[in-house]
Amino acid sequence: MATLLPPPPSKAKPISFSAPHRLKNIPAKTHFPAIIHEYQESVYDAKNIRKTQNSLNYGFKRKIGNVKSRIPIVSAASIPYPECGKDSKFGRILLSDVVVKRKRNVYWGRKWNSLDVATVGVVLAMHLLCLFAPFAFNWGALWVAVGLYIITGLLGVTLSFHRHLSHRSFKIPRWLEYFFAYCGVQALQGNPIDWVSTHRYHHQFCDSEKDPHSPMEGFWFSHMSWLFDTNSIVERCGKPNNVGDLEKQPFYKFLQSTYVFHPIALGALLYALGGFPYIVWGMGVRVVWVYHITWLVNSACHVWGKQAWNTGDLSRNNWWVAVLAFGEGWHNNHHAFEYSARHGLEWWQIDMTWFVIRFLEAIGLATDVRLPNSAQKQRMTFSN
Repeated sequence: MATLLPPPPSKAKPISFSAPHRLKNIPAKTHFPAIIHEYQESVYDAKNIRKTQNSLNYGFKRKIGNVKSRIPIVSAASIPYPECGKDSKFGRILLSDVVVKRKRNVYWGRKWNSLDVATVGVVLAMHLLCLFAPFAFNWGALWVAVGLYIITGLLGVTLSFHRHLSHRSFKIPRWLEYFFAYCGVQALQGNPIDWVSTHRYHHQFCDSEKDPHSPMEGFWFSHMSWLFDTNSIVERCGKPNNVGDLEKQPFYKFLQSTYVFHPIALGALLYALGGFPYIVWGMGVRVVWVYHITWLVNSACHVWGKQAWNTGDLSRNNWWVAVLAFGEGWHNNHHAFEYSARHGLEWWQIDMTWFVIRFLEAIGLATDVRLPNSAQKQRMTFSN
């Protein structure tokens, strides 16, 4: 869901795909499960293209309806095939029916650039800082970490970066929009422009070869290692051209160009308030905690859980991720209705971010709050 640092420009061309195979071109002696797999893949391709055409326009031009190449989509809702694992030498992910089709190792066999090294350095430094947590504990430091977890995780990442900036699920006053976005910057997951661009590409190319972080390339790739190949997204999807709505605003361009200084300023403030324990807990422990909760939405919620809607991808509803990630774990609901401000669509699906949005609506600060209607839900059912 996030990038730590903005990827540098690249002249790499987007990956192209071969024309779709037709069922009639499969040789007569082809093994039967392969025919079924090919047929179902074609069906899900068509469904996914139809869903993409009807999705919310984020402010950038989509060309799915006019593509001449095929974007392969694999559905987790399909019946697991006994022989499906034999199609890949990598096999299934533990306790899941998801098969790793094209395992990607970003650590070896490629050239690293300075931004790759810097990204690894930041992630590693935050994790190493956590090692001091038992020796630098005090109650003040703990509550600082909890408070910043809510401010940067809920208000910053899930409410601002995700539901508001990426999907425009509701409207809020500009001053409040900028405040929430600044909270997201302090999560140390990248500036709003790059975070939103990556997430919009994830939805546009979900679980295809262009997806920035699909578990079909390995669980740990989808969880975190995709972050360390900073050229990958440009190579797969081309230069970011899907965030024109943010690039028009000087505030977001300012955050993009000065991004690295803001977490440093927060760290200095914490040190002034509480010394080294506040750095360890307010930066190290809190940042790593929010890191992995955010990353679990990309990995666990595409591997473990249940599908309530026929989205044509691997997205799942996962209750324990939803608890940790302020409602983001109802991920299949989200992929079915990307524009919805509410992810926990059932009364029992706890969604803390939705509760905050609903409160803002009640006091008049949030308007045009978008939710799926009954007709939209009917179109996404498996029986349709």
